Amino acid sequence: MGIHVVWFKRDLRVRDHAPLFDGARAGRVVCLYVYEPERLAAEDHDPSHLVFANQCLAELAANLERRGARLTLRIGNLPEAFDRLAEALRPAGGMAGLWSHEETGGDVTYQRDIRVKRWCRARGVPWTEIPQHGVVRPLKNRDGWARIWHRRMRDHQAPTPERIVGVDDVLPDFDHGRIREPADLELLPSLRTRAQPGGASRAQRLLRTFLHARGENYRADMASPVAGWRGCSRLSPHLAYGAISLRQVYQDASARRDALRSAGPDPATKRWLGSVESFVSRLHWHCHFMQKLEDEPMIEFRTMNRAYAALRAEARDPAVDAARLAAWRDGQTGYPMIDACMRCLHDTGWINFRMRAMLMSFAAYHLWLDWRRPAVHLARLFLDFEPGIHYSQCQMQSGVTGINTVRIYAPAKQVIDQDPRGAFIRRWVPELAEVPDAYIAEPHTMPALAQKMANCFIGRDYPAPIVDHAAAYAQARDRIFAVRRTSFAREEAVRVYQKHGSRRRAGRGRALRRAVRTGVRPST
Repeated sequence: MGIHVVWFKRDLRVRDHAPLFDGARAGRVVCLYVYEPERLAAEDHDPSHLVFANQCLAELAANLERRGARLTLRIGNLPEAFDRLAEALRPAGGMAGLWSHEETGGDVTYQRDIRVKRWCRARGVPWTEIPQHGVVRPLKNRDGWARIWHRRMRDHQAPTPERIVGVDDVLPDFDHGRIREPADLELLPSLRTRAQPGGASRAQRLLRTFLHARGENYRADMASPVAGWRGCSRLSPHLAYGAISLRQVYQDASARRDALRSAGPDPATKRWLGSVESFVSRLHWHCHFMQKLEDEPMIEFRTMNRAYAALRAEARDPAVDAARLAAWRDGQTGYPMIDACMRCLHDTGWINFRMRAMLMSFAAYHLWLDWRRPAVHLARLFLDFEPGIHYSQCQMQSGVTGINTVRIYAPAKQVIDQDPRGAFIRRWVPELAEVPDAYIAEPHTMPALAQKMANCFIGRDYPAPIVDHAAAYAQARDRIFAVRRTSFAREEAVRVYQKHGSRRRAGRGRALRRAVRTGVRPST
């Protein structure tokens, strides 16, 4: 009969896991997770990602054991690790089938899946890949994509197997391996998951508390680095590693939305309803951005709109760029909100979306850095790093898609809007602890006496701004729009929109052509 292998990747759960359910129905199962050295060595991987995955794996192993199976862990690149596994399974009939979810990841996993597909064909092993999200493979164009997404999200969740038949009784000496810590894999340790531990039960708890306790002011809280920590769902790392399925999140949130719609018209219910509706809409955007990478894998490396490919490539002093990147990376730019957000990320691995957009905007516009260098650094910092979302967003916030609104954030204004009393800034930039509220957004404007009283001398205790906001803003705006006005950029905008733009109906490409001529583009 042979042994069926359920390959866990970024789907570390037993609930709503179709490959696990189907594989368990097919026969004896090895539930496999592979530590892949080439993935661990990728430039956008960080040991904190491994620690979070391990926390999910520990709970996955316990959930499998309760159902009669064990989690098998191996180290090795693929498909070589499958060769060794197939050999170990030969006394029980070999590998009868491979079951997994589809994965939309970076180039490392994309190329790995191509190799695995060839390996399966060469050895006659059927590989069943099942969609996990609303990402559609293959997709001819975006016409009608939203309908497919909603259909998948509303579909029944895969049943959780009550009993899984493993291999221990037929292969009593089978080595299941063990969870490997960063040191076991020659990686530096990470404590970043102290703030965001992984695991399916934690994901379920976060979803429940968000929908019924924490999320009432989500629409306002999601913009704030102060309120966002509690008011946002905080599910993003669990979705990135599949500790919970997007379909379950959508269905639970939709049920909560429907209950609120039928409740009374009191102000609290109205706030709750608006927040849950906003949250549900953002689940759609989750897959919208992942679909871009699925359709065009090279946007991990290459500018989406070719008209902007050389935008930041003009000859400059590499030492200046390196110094600017280092100051941004280390939270030493002289802009308190930028520095506080970056230091928060280094410690916790999470910051709310608006602050992420601001960080990328500052690197791309104020510091005029090519989008990919800061994108890779942020990928390592984000515990919820999702390649499809991340690289599309980094390009969008850098102004190189040609179809999105150019947003150049003013860091001082973000302090006034989101942290006027400086609570967030003082927590993460303690040098500014005694700076008066009146100067917390721009401490470099403090007179000498105020600096002395605040025990914070600019240039000694805290840096002066690395660039002048007004000058950097004006220069970046002029450069971006000089490209955007060219005929090539407009032609490229049509091409990018036709491939990646969000639309519910066919034919929106014609609308974009009209919009390019008038300067007003459809929402993406």
